[in-house]
Formats: sequence, C-alpha cells, structure tokens
Amino acid sequence: MATVEMVMPKMGESVMEGTVLAWLKNVGETIEEDESILEVATDKVDTEIPATHAGVLKEVLAQEGDVIEVGKPIAIIETEGDSNGAAPTPAESPKEEPAPVEQAEAMMETAMSTASSSNGTSVPRTSDSGKFFSPLVRSIAKEEGISVAELESISGSGKDGRITKNDILNYVENRKSGAPAPSTQPAAAPAMPSASHQPMPVAIDGGDEIIEMDRMRKMIAERMVASKHISPHVTSFVEADVTKVVAWRNKVKNEFFSRENEKLTFTPILIEAIVRAIKDFPMINVQVDGNNIVKKKAINIGMATALPTGNLIVPVIHNADQLSLVGITKKVNDLAKRARENKLKPDELQGGTYTVSNVGSFGNVMGTPIIMQPQVAIMALGAIQKKPSVVETPEGDMIGIRSKMFLSHSYDHRVVDGALGGMFVRKVADYLEAYDLNRGI
Repeated sequence: MATVEMVMPKMGESVMEGTVLAWLKNVGETIEEDESILEVATDKVDTEIPATHAGVLKEVLAQEGDVIEVGKPIAIIETEGDSNGAAPTPAESPKEEPAPVEQAEAMMETAMSTASSSNGTSVPRTSDSGKFFSPLVRSIAKEEGISVAELESISGSGKDGRITKNDILNYVENRKSGAPAPSTQPAAAPAMPSASHQPMPVAIDGGDEIIEMDRMRKMIAERMVASKHISPHVTSFVEADVTKVVAWRNKVKNEFFSRENEKLTFTPILIEAIVRAIKDFPMINVQVDGNNIVKKKAINIGMATALPTGNLIVPVIHNADQLSLVGITKKVNDLAKRARENKLKPDELQGGTYTVSNVGSFGNVMGTPIIMQPQVAIMALGAIQKKPSVVETPEGDMIGIRSKMFLSHSYDHRVVDGALGGMFVRKVADYLEAYDLNRGI
C-alpha cells in the first residue's frame, strides 16, 4: 500500500488559502477519486474539494476551522499499489504549486505594503514572537487599522494558536462595540465609522428571535456598505418597449429548446443588448484605480443570482462579447444552476466588468442596485408587463397593448456623468425596441 498527501488545491488566481468548513468523509472510510471529501471556504466562495486519489482516508491533517495555504497538506490517502507506482509520493504533490503560490503571496505583500503607507499599519507575515499571520488575516488587519501588537493579543482558535478569519472578525466586532483593544503600544487609528455613522442600538424584546449572520451574509453586508462609501451612486431609468423581444422569444423558444436542450429566458437576450451597448460606450466598462481610470478590454458580465439560503452570489460570464446568443444562454443557465448547487469555482466569481440584476424575476418593476466594486455600473432588469400605450402609426396615434419593462442603471458618479449613464441605458432600450422579428437562432 502507498500513501499520498492531498494538498489544499489552487482554487483561483487570487485565492491563496482556504478555511476548512467540514470534512465530508471520516478517517478510515473508502473514497473514490474526484469524490467530494471536504468543504472549504475562501473569501470568494464556499466549495467542495474532491479527492485527488481513490483509496482510504488514513489521516486528516487540517481540522475544521483551520486556515490552510494553497499547496499545504490537508490529508493523507492510502492507495493501492506500492510507493514506486503511479501514485505520487507526499514529497511530489506540493512541487507543482509553490511557484504560483509564492508569486501570489508576493503580490499580496506588495499590495499590502503599498496600502500600509496610507494608514500607517504594516503587518508582517511573522511577528517578533514567531506568531504567524495568514495573508487573509493580514489583509483584514490592514483594512481595519489593527497593529501587530493588537494581533499579538488575539487568542487564536486555529491550529497551534493560529489566528483565523473568524478570530480577527470577532475582535473587530468587539472593538467596534466599545470593548477596549488590548495593546502594549500605540496602535494606528482604526478605520471605524464616525460617531454620526454608528448604527443605532437595537431594542430587543422577550419574544424577539436573534439570528446570527452566516459567513456569506456578513461578506455581502460588508461589501455593500463599502460600495456605498466608495462610489457616489446615481440611477437613471428608462422604460423600454420590448414587444418585439417577447414576440420573437415566443416564436422560437420551443425550437430553441429542441435544438439546444436549453430554456431560452429573457435574461440572455437582455445581456446581449447590454454587451452591444458597452461596445458603443466603452467608458462604462471601466474601473477606478486611485486617480487612474482603467478601461477594460474584456467585457465580463456578472449576473446577480439569488441562492436558496436567501443570500446572493454573482457569477461572471467572461468575454461575453465573444459569445453568440446561444453561448450566452448556455452560460446563464449553467452558472445559475451551479450557483444554486454551491458548485461554482472561485474563478467564475472574479473579473466582472459590468453586472446585471434581474429584479423582474421577483415581480419588481425597477430597483436601485448597488455597484459591485471595483466596477462602475450595474443594471437592474424589471418585470415585463403588458400596458396600454400610445402607438404612432401612419394613420395617427393609437392606443395599443405593449410589453414594457424598466431598465434601472446605477453608476459611479466619480467617473460616469449623467450624460454617459443616461445614454448607455437608452442605447440598451433602443436595441431591444428595434429587435429583429425575423432573426434566426
């Protein structure tokens, strides 16, 4: 029998570590290759990790709650065959990973070093006392203005007393609530909201139920609040006549399903129109980097997706401008399905340059969506409704029943003014209103 070390896999270009949430297999159990054996959380997504080899789970090296760097061992699998067989030895497994891991860690170190110059907080990988701080912990410390001395005072719940993400987040919460921050030296001023922005205290009565936010809900809350602080939001609205779109879809949807084995919803049709408008107005497809505007070459469309848990996730259709309507439809259906099944890969949640939110799926007619940072715009797609409307004809104006929807376009007023933001959403409506009824699939 041979043994193989299973390591924390690389789960995305910017993901350097993962937190073990739960082991799905117990020591001694037989496992198949590619069978899910543990669940891991990153700052991007929670995902199940498959076994790299078939055999028996001999030993678990990472406990639930441990933060493990990519390329580090997490389990030992006993496999068939001898140590000279096809199965790699423990020393062989991590050799493929260190280069990209070290490169990614170096990039994070550089970014943190640059950022620390503005808030005075610089956190090394290892303290003078030998305490190790993971990249994620250092990143949170930098954002919250937590000094090394404060980190030293935090009691870690991870392996060998290591500080986990939950440890430092709990410390941040306690500090914001007014609990004294133990420190042996003056700490950098924490990035806390001013007194005028402190949340109002909540009165709790005897019959009230207290529900603790799960990890994803906390992440959503933090990012939404941060976005409103970063970007001055402005929203423009256009009501689009989508009668032709509705008629075309009704005409081809059965044939589409028979040929492609995919349901044709309105979402990919609307995304296609948005992509065309981005090509006309490329300054919508930008990001802000300090005093610079980064004009993105790729058009990557994020699609906000509601999860069964009540949370929200935004998978990304990369290079949407290079896809046909069939290609966009397949991507939309696949990403939405795997999002609800918690099977998305971290790379599928990164790189978005523009986002859509289909609020119409809940019967809402319009919304004021919050921008996904570091993007500068997002569009909410309202419900399609039949309405009496004035129709211009050669014989004069008449009243007709038309299918209409609101397009709500929120944008970052730092770099997108009302003219650009308004013309963009109007152009999307123009493409929808001029839809070709004779178009093929």
